Amino acid sequence: MHLYEKQTNMKKATLLLCVVLCINFAKATDGNGNTVKATLNTVTVYRVGAEMNHQAKAQLVNGNNELVIENISNALDVNSLRVNCDGNVTVMGIEFSTDYLKEEIKSPYVQLLEDSVEKITRDLDKAKSAINIVNDLINVLKANKEIKGTQTGLSVAELMKLMEYYKTKSGELQNELAALNQQQIKQEKQLKKLLEQITEEQKKNTRSTGKLILQLNCTIAGKYDFTISYITKNAYWTPFYDLRAANISSALKLIYRAKIFQTTGIDWKQVKLSLSTSTPGQNNNAPLFNAWFLSYINPVNYYNKSMALQNTIPGVAADKLSQLNEVVVVGYSSGIRGASTMENENTSPLYIVNGNEMSAAEFNKIRSSAIKNTQILKDAASTSIYGSRGSNGVVVVTLKDGLDDYITVSDKELDVTFDIDLPYDVPTNGKAQTAVLKEYEVPATYQFYAVPKLDKEVFLLAQIVDWEKLNLLPGEANIIFEGTYIGKSFIDPSSTQDTLNLTMSRDKRVVVKREKLMDFSSVKFLGSNKKQIFTYDITVKNNKKEAISILVKDQYPLSQNKEIEIELLESSGSAINGETGVLNWQLHLASGESKKLRISYSVKYPKDKILNLN
Repeated sequence: MHLYEKQTNMKKATLLLCVVLCINFAKATDGNGNTVKATLNTVTVYRVGAEMNHQAKAQLVNGNNELVIENISNALDVNSLRVNCDGNVTVMGIEFSTDYLKEEIKSPYVQLLEDSVEKITRDLDKAKSAINIVNDLINVLKANKEIKGTQTGLSVAELMKLMEYYKTKSGELQNELAALNQQQIKQEKQLKKLLEQITEEQKKNTRSTGKLILQLNCTIAGKYDFTISYITKNAYWTPFYDLRAANISSALKLIYRAKIFQTTGIDWKQVKLSLSTSTPGQNNNAPLFNAWFLSYINPVNYYNKSMALQNTIPGVAADKLSQLNEVVVVGYSSGIRGASTMENENTSPLYIVNGNEMSAAEFNKIRSSAIKNTQILKDAASTSIYGSRGSNGVVVVTLKDGLDDYITVSDKELDVTFDIDLPYDVPTNGKAQTAVLKEYEVPATYQFYAVPKLDKEVFLLAQIVDWEKLNLLPGEANIIFEGTYIGKSFIDPSSTQDTLNLTMSRDKRVVVKREKLMDFSSVKFLGSNKKQIFTYDITVKNNKKEAISILVKDQYPLSQNKEIEIELLESSGSAINGETGVLNWQLHLASGESKKLRISYSVKYPKDKILNLN
């Protein structure tokens, strides 16, 4: 009996110790138990990185407090972290940590995938078990197919019956095995797809979230609002464009778009987005001079760089000449002036929204950010249009139409910001979410462009002046010409030219041909030198129904070696750039008209040398 009581007391003591440890662990984990969740309100996305702004509310006691704020990104720059509260609260310390112990919140889609994996895994185990059983049965059948001992006296009928049984049973087992193997293959394929999809979902960076632990001193107990902001590197946006033209006589429609990416660990739900062209993480140190030492340069490299500039359409990247791209825009929101004053009167005004009459109750449900403009009509101005219905005044409202009306462009000193006045959702999956930023009707002059030495096809260019006002960034553009998707191009606004050239398409109805004239090309030996003459004819023909303007380019070689003498013999009246050797012809061709251009030059050099003349 004494031993039993002793064991009982030990169990009670152990239970009490566990309770105390659990309480202490809870206290150590939760501090004073003041844990709140932050709500993400606004995000400014930069070309690299994003600034996220949260709000949180917390009840504080007089004196020192420890506050834990959850639902913070797990990928933030701690140096950029800012926490603000009003004057009654002093922030004494901030600690950021990643909460790995918090259970991952799985989306219904991920849960469905995992349930499917579990079911297919069970079915696959059953199929493997059935395959093992069938293989065992086949082995048993094979082991007993020989006739031995007393069985040697079987009659022919009994032997045939035994053989028929073996044949039938063996066939059944083999068919069952084949079906099970096929079933296993299908299940393994399906399982592989599900696992790959789960891996794709796991890239969303939602396995953990961040949290802030604040040490606070509060002079007056109460409920306080906190504002948390920080920079995260796990978000960015890139521009891309649509270039649309009905024909070469119409204005160019340029649509400015943005692709937004983020893997910050938390989904952006119903947040106000702003897109900035700045890059906060770049080096902001002003340049300083170092010693300048002279050295010899390679003339070939210098020549190649010069030619790269000459053979590039101004405003179009050289390596993007044969590609094409896309763009987008924004508007602004305005509140109703005078409407609240009229609402306070004894009688309500007449509300006209987008041309339709609306009751005051329905009108009050419209978000102010959805209103594009408002006009207040009173007295004779209202009754002359709406009769007695407008005797109390008329509020004429036009709602915003399309995303373009919800976007405001702010051209600041150091960057351009596109403010989207609509709640936006951007999941943390690293996939592009597209937003339209702006639409422009841009006056454009269209010109054809050909460099037959480098490309046998003719390109159509759209030339834009005053393009600096468009706030363009380097990016791809989708080309839609005459209602047909042509392909992609590249917009490079880093041009120093007055005119920005955008490549629209290739046009096979304008033909250009460059051929070497053997009869006008020759090789002569003059003492220790060799002189070669090269002559080319360029034929340009317009097979379109309308007249066109076309810029044709060619070149002749240059020399930086006194032993190599080069002379331009003929250029068909081209504009000559003697520094780079580039020839330019600006031609105007009527429908069906063709023109021939000729370039001829001689090269004299030592006959024991070899030059790169092709």
